[in-house]
Amino acid sequence: MSYQNIITIEPGKRGGKPCIRRMRITVYDVLGWLAAGMSHAEILDDFPELTEEDIKACLEFAADRERRLIAVVGSLLR
Repeated sequence: MSYQNIITIEPGKRGGKPCIRRMRITVYDVLGWLAAGMSHAEILDDFPELTEEDIKACLEFAADRERRLIAVVGSLLR
């Protein structure tokens, strides 16, 4: 799976924040629900338009973003 096929960024939607499959649900929304303790099953029950693959794409996107941030900051400190 590749999050690039699921996560979309549109300047006019949700302030250009990364969203799931052109919907108005952002990666930040999903990560916030997970951080608040919601299970994947609870999220999917509350938002039936989402899939398990969507949740995994959000996690993959966040991990990739974190990796890139560390690489950029590390190169600036040298």
